[in-house]
Amino acid sequence: MKSSDKLAGHTFEELSDYLDRDRSPADPSIDGSPECEIALRGMERLRNTQRALLKKDVELESEREDSWVSTILQAISIEARAGRDIPISHPSSTARLSVTEGAVRGILRAAGDSIPNIIVGRCRLDGDVSEPGAPVTVRVDATVLEGEIIPSLVVALREALYVALHQHTELAVEAVDITIRDLYQPVPPRAKASSDE
Repeated sequence: MKSSDKLAGHTFEELSDYLDRDRSPADPSIDGSPECEIALRGMERLRNTQRALLKKDVELESEREDSWVSTILQAISIEARAGRDIPISHPSSTARLSVTEGAVRGILRAAGDSIPNIIVGRCRLDGDVSEPGAPVTVRVDATVLEGEIIPSLVVALREALYVALHQHTELAVEAVDITIRDLYQPVPPRAKASSDE
């Protein structure tokens, strides 16, 4: 594995093992790394989604296609990187504050997590984020629960993303483009055993 494939010196396998152990014993080199924290949160979201999907009745399930999991893990690997620095103004002329592009992607995902029945995937910031006031377009890919009214979910997601960006950044957001890439099926309720048996 190349060193560029690592986050703060840790491989995805090491981060996955750390998550499997419920982050115990604590590892300051992981807990103190924003890149690792973003990757761990992405892995946790993926695991929660997998658990929900795997609750389906085993007898009803055909052979599972898991290539989507690999796609999400690849996206997490790419997006967990810190990326460009986004300046934040400060009254002191000597202070240089910034937030990383990776942290902003984490903020966008957290905002997406607040909207039920939609899963935010890839997030991109197009434009010169390092130049204060430069126009930026935010592009987000998402997956929606089958049967939901997509336009109303997109409106709610777009509003949540604008609010989060306004609260945490000073980006001059020109547009928030949302692409619904896929639908996921609801987990059917398990058949309950009859109380007469």
